[in-house]
Amino acid sequence: MPYCAVDFNFPLSAVSNPSLYVLKKDRRLLVLNDGVIVRDYKIGLGPNPSGDKLFQGDGRTPEGEFFICKKNASSKFYKSLGLNYPSPKHAWEALNMGIISPGDYKNIVKANENMTLPPYNTKLGGAIFIHGGGNRFDWTEGCIALNNSSMDELFKVIRVGTPVKVLP
Repeated sequence: MPYCAVDFNFPLSAVSNPSLYVLKKDRRLLVLNDGVIVRDYKIGLGPNPSGDKLFQGDGRTPEGEFFICKKNASSKFYKSLGLNYPSPKHAWEALNMGIISPGDYKNIVKANENMTLPPYNTKLGGAIFIHGGGNRFDWTEGCIALNNSSMDELFKVIRVGTPVKVLP
């Protein structure tokens, strides 16, 4: 993870170039601004957090490089930031294994090019969000959960297009 300093006193209002790192094993979400870690949040994941997401309903959070493709100020779980899962990489692997159709692959790639939420009605699943609702245990269906006050902070500074790296 590329960072050069840690400054938890950095004002959120000054965050201009954010990126997010999710450390699944440590249950942490880090906010970096130009290579400086400015926030560290405790997170909850799905009930089966080890490994990359393979299919809908596996309880895993996908791993890899993503971006925020949707902001929802009034989601089912307080506020939410949508990840572009399935990513083209996940879709390509699934297409080659015969898990999704060429049409599904094309729709996923098109959504990613348009920076919109990819279809989540394929066998890969989807609708993976960073959202509120609590972080005390692993309870989501593969999403990344924070407490609501942390979600308020994050929602203010994150925009569509913000890069997100989800690590094991």
